[in-house]
Amino acid sequence: MKKLFVLALMATLLMAGSAFAAKNIVPNATFPFGGAGIASGPATTNNDDSCDIGVAPAATLLLPYFEVDFVSAAATARTTLFTITNTSRMPAIAHVVLWTDWSFAALDFNIFLTGYDVQSINLYDIFHQGMIAPITTTTGGTTITQPLPTGNPVNAVPANNVTGNPNFNTTVGSSANVATACVGLLGQIPQNYLLDLQRVFTTGQPGTIIGATCAASVRLGGVHANAIGYVTVDVANTCSTSLPGPTYFTTEVLFDNVLIGDYQDVNPNSTTGNYAGGNPMVHIRAIPEGGVAGSNPGTNFAFTFYDRYTATAPQTLPRTIDRRQPLPSVFAARFIQGGSTGFFTNYKIWREGITGPSSTACTGGAPAANSTLAISEFVRFDEHENATASSVTNVPISPPIAPGTITLPETSATNTSNTSVFPAPSTSGDVAGWMYLNLSNGGSLNYSSSRPGFGIIGTPGATTRSNSQNWVIVSMFAEGRYSVDFDAAWLGNGCSAPVAVGATVGPVGGVPVCPVPAPGLTVTCTGNPAYTGTNITP
Repeated sequence: MKKLFVLALMATLLMAGSAFAAKNIVPNATFPFGGAGIASGPATTNNDDSCDIGVAPAATLLLPYFEVDFVSAAATARTTLFTITNTSRMPAIAHVVLWTDWSFAALDFNIFLTGYDVQSINLYDIFHQGMIAPITTTTGGTTITQPLPTGNPVNAVPANNVTGNPNFNTTVGSSANVATACVGLLGQIPQNYLLDLQRVFTTGQPGTIIGATCAASVRLGGVHANAIGYVTVDVANTCSTSLPGPTYFTTEVLFDNVLIGDYQDVNPNSTTGNYAGGNPMVHIRAIPEGGVAGSNPGTNFAFTFYDRYTATAPQTLPRTIDRRQPLPSVFAARFIQGGSTGFFTNYKIWREGITGPSSTACTGGAPAANSTLAISEFVRFDEHENATASSVTNVPISPPIAPGTITLPETSATNTSNTSVFPAPSTSGDVAGWMYLNLSNGGSLNYSSSRPGFGIIGTPGATTRSNSQNWVIVSMFAEGRYSVDFDAAWLGNGCSAPVAVGATVGPVGGVPVCPVPAPGLTVTCTGNPAYTGTNITP
């Protein structure tokens, strides 16, 4: 009986489909067509043409925060692992850059991914013994982990993969030709380079190789026992040691949305953690996608993720040449801190710094300028809707932030009980709630000078972009055995206008609970604005 019903239903649908085709019904739409001053249709019908950040194959991946204890034995050392996957049948090259917490590019390497390939990286291997992509072999019951040596045939690019991606650099005689540039990818970091890497990521001091051109007085990162920083991964047309800057985006960066990635933050030490958490990396899409390096079809973005690295002098190409989605500045993040079961919450926060291309990283006081990036506003809500706030009313951008303002470096992990950063809890005794985070740093002269709609708040006619890009991960853990990481909710995307300090908390551009009345009308909202936070719905 069920089978006959299904067949009958299919026949009905087929007949209906024929009727629709015969009548040539025009799809309905919510936007107007034609007429003087009326749009002729949507700005785009491409669902990928969006400022909304989601987990979808992307051209750039961002690991907002990592932490590695490279001194302890592997069995007890905190580490961060991340994995990159190529979702395409075509080969792809992932260009990886490790940045300090003050946004100094200290190490870069390349990962050649064949079609549908996947590669995991354990940052402990890199910081402890300089192995980027180790291989594990078992001989006589003994497991041996060793780096893939440079020049090893296993590390060569298979001939059929050299031309497997039409956007690869295959120019004959070019040093960037994939056939030669990607042969013998680095597997073991030289010892003197490794020592520099450990030094830069824990003391911030320049090394003999990393930051060698910097003066001894220049700091490249913060001081902490563990190595702390963040990672970017870009699709590229060849293997190189280039760092983000104008040439990098015009000759090497590609726009294929094919990469996905995830990370795991593992702390097996029973004294300091004994927990692990994981999450997708931030997936930043190229829009529009596709094309060879340097292609410039234009984009609808007013600014992009790599905005501060795309400046040229003179500016011969648009600042949006990278086409990467911009990140938001306003977030809502849950927290729970304390209670009988001992819950804790850290916010892992990535900020857009104010320094320009890496080639000038040691000049003009950079990257120290990225050590104290201003915060616009924090508001803490407990479970009874009581709010406590901290804000910066006058946000300087340069010279460095004045003492007493709320600041965070380019990347950090901060416990929500830290009242030197976050507002103090209310006196209700609630251990949980959420925070409103307006992380905009006020902008920088290193950003594009012409970004209509993103001007300095309170300065009519100003066109300098005043909002900055950010990302927030909520890391909850308890009892030395439970942990979870998840992304905070963004209240406005990277294309949203800046939000002023003291503005009504809520989704950016959204409809308020008590809407603004239309001209000539009045609206009365019980309990608003004099809402007392009694946990009783008005």
